Amino acid sequence: MSLVIIPTYNEIENVEAIVRAVFNLSEPFHVLIVDDGSPDGTADVVRRLQTEEFQGKLHLLERKGKLGLGTAYIAGFRWGLERNYEYFFEMDADFSHNPNDLPRLLAKCRDEGADVAVGSRYCSGGHVENWPADRIILSRGASIYTALILWMHVADPTAGFICYRRKVLENIDLDNIRFIGYAFQIEMKYTAYRLGFKVKEVPITFKDREKGQSKMSLKIIREAMLGVLQMRFRKVRRSVSAT
Repeated sequence: MSLVIIPTYNEIENVEAIVRAVFNLSEPFHVLIVDDGSPDGTADVVRRLQTEEFQGKLHLLERKGKLGLGTAYIAGFRWGLERNYEYFFEMDADFSHNPNDLPRLLAKCRDEGADVAVGSRYCSGGHVENWPADRIILSRGASIYTALILWMHVADPTAGFICYRRKVLENIDLDNIRFIGYAFQIEMKYTAYRLGFKVKEVPITFKDREKGQSKMSLKIIREAMLGVLQMRFRKVRRSVSAT
């Protein structure tokens, strides 16, 4: 079974539509919303959908306060590992990631031998739409910088649209994952890569959000720049439970 983990903070404008889009796919997915105490009522919408239509396949994990993207995904990974899901997906709530690409990421892992499938803006066939030039330059620059420092052959290391096989998450020491923003995305891929798992990319078209506010900040960018340097010289640990 496949679990799509979607972190939310003030996504009331998007959450119902993204949930319905996932459940309208022909491939069966479950959805876990990890909500960081959204004051706009995002969690209330999810609870209504659970009761009215999607009981048993739409799940909600509520946290108190805005604790960061990375910790939200780790909480979602742990939740799913306890419930025997086989494939785990990271996806944004704002439709910058197209839910129709979920089956393509799944196929890359389930049918084509990847352990980690990355929805990539920058591999051959990938595109970005509706992004201002400065965001594109920043994102591409971060990818080049990461490749130069980490020597990891992933064209889009900061990508946040990903499928992990269960065995990858079981082997990563999640307690040792330090970062919460862009650097979290890099750290997870780099850790999987260093542990010998196959990381493959799937070209996607990334679209800037149409509703709600971006969570990007200078703090997140600084964390990524410094974090890559720290990753280069840190020892990668395998989970004790997997050995």
